[in-house]
Amino acid sequence: MKYKAIIFDLDGTLVDTIADIAASMNRALELHGFPRLNPQEYTSKVGWGIHRLALLTLPPAIQQSGEAQSIAAAVAKDATRFYTEQPLVYSSPYPGIRELVAELKKRGLKTAVLTNKPDPVARLVLNALFPPGSFQHIQGDRLRLPRKPDPRATGELLKALESAPAESMLVGDSEIDMEAAHAVGCYAVGVSWGFRPCPVLEQSGADRIIHRPEELLDCCY
Repeated sequence: MKYKAIIFDLDGTLVDTIADIAASMNRALELHGFPRLNPQEYTSKVGWGIHRLALLTLPPAIQQSGEAQSIAAAVAKDATRFYTEQPLVYSSPYPGIRELVAELKKRGLKTAVLTNKPDPVARLVLNALFPPGSFQHIQGDRLRLPRKPDPRATGELLKALESAPAESMLVGDSEIDMEAAHAVGCYAVGVSWGFRPCPVLEQSGADRIIHRPEELLDCCY
């Protein structure tokens, strides 16, 4: 096999989480007196972590104010609380994903998840939707680590997997994932079923774009 380790993004790659993300963020926005957003408006805003997501959902006038960061922090804190309480009302793995992960494990590949979602929430979602042992490592947003696409985030996970970048693949649905892969020298695979359109993946340097989960198996050889 050409690759020994597969690192997956979570939101928009393994699991369609946008409705639950929108629900928790909209509750937080309403709590702070701001308007709700349509769930589809979130697809271009997610991926950089909860604080930036909260900032991007605020009205433009608030985003440009001197209080933007503190307001976003308060909204993010409440959104995280709401999401932790109800992370799985609408979310489910994309068709064929569970089967893909099982097949990768069967073939002896190392599998892991690298996400900018808060680490406790990421674990709640993955442990509920996938069989035990599906992923050797799960790395969400933690205080001591930078977020993707910072190479330190991916580098930490590669160390845990004991896998070199040249023998590792990073699979995701956004420009953040493609940049994270190239920052350390991993093969960057974009998925077309996620939250970003294919042109975004192409422009951000995807080495390959797949349209069905099972196509990933062909990339491993």
